[in-house]
Amino acid sequence: MKTDKADILTLLRNSEDYVSGQQLCDRFGVTRTAVWKVINQLKEEGYQIESVSGKGYRLIEGPVDMLSESEIASRLQTEWAGRKLYYFASTGSTNTDAKRLGEEGEPHGTVVVADIQTAGKGRRGRSWQTLAGTALSFTLLLRPDFVPDKASMITLVMALSVAEAVEEITGAAAGIKWPNDIVMNRKKICGMLTEMTMTPEMDEIQYVVVGAGINVNNAAPEDFQEEVRPTATSLRIETGQQYNRAGLLNKVLLRFEENYAVFLETLDLSGLRERYQKHLLNMGAQVRVLDPAGEYTGTAEGIDMQGELIVVKDNGERTPVYAGEVSVRGLYGYV
Repeated sequence: MKTDKADILTLLRNSEDYVSGQQLCDRFGVTRTAVWKVINQLKEEGYQIESVSGKGYRLIEGPVDMLSESEIASRLQTEWAGRKLYYFASTGSTNTDAKRLGEEGEPHGTVVVADIQTAGKGRRGRSWQTLAGTALSFTLLLRPDFVPDKASMITLVMALSVAEAVEEITGAAAGIKWPNDIVMNRKKICGMLTEMTMTPEMDEIQYVVVGAGINVNNAAPEDFQEEVRPTATSLRIETGQQYNRAGLLNKVLLRFEENYAVFLETLDLSGLRERYQKHLLNMGAQVRVLDPAGEYTGTAEGIDMQGELIVVKDNGERTPVYAGEVSVRGLYGYV
């Protein structure tokens, strides 16, 4: 639930003129002293707020990057995604937190955000850590009303949403390495993990959590764990600019709401496939498929309506590759 600080910050952010102290008191049912305390807290956090006697308060400028419950809530323009929000300065894994909240009955659209992740979750049990002030680590809790075998496509819907949001924020190209790694200049800026929990009968989805970790304000390769440095980068490294992570989260969630609605119309990727493939770096590329049943090489043709990658093997056989436990690598590198 939004705090008074979040409500006041939202009103100041959305107002083009001064907002009087009395307006704030009447709007939120608080005293002038309470308003004054919140304004001072915001100033201490780095918000430039002008106070003029007889006029009230006006937000001049916020910090370049601030990640807090108040900042996130004040920037949200979504209908349902993130309207129930949990923010942690530090946590083990936002996916783990979101799954716990799913078990506790929290609603569709709940979002968990953390500044620091100490045990972020990746595919095949991999984990990683994020430094304070660098990454946007978040997980969206969904309660879909469709059969479980459709859930894997949610990952591709989120991948497209992140790529589009990153391009909107930065003005720079963002590609997708199938199925869900977001890439700039052949290096990874974002990874994702989607996890599904079914009902005891195993025939319906209880909830799905889709988590993403976007490298935003990492200033140098040394900001990454040693094992990922060769393939990792950030928005700041690639563009030379710092970005507001709360603003980026809002853009991602807005895009996801739009793209998820398109997906729900058909429960396949027919409405999103063209846009997804415009970002798909594997299109027409030679790839090596790391399948536990046996590796093989071929040329990627794009995705089908279910989000599987179509690979033409060297012997001419067309094979759909399902993400699951299969990895696809460029024949001569990461992409």
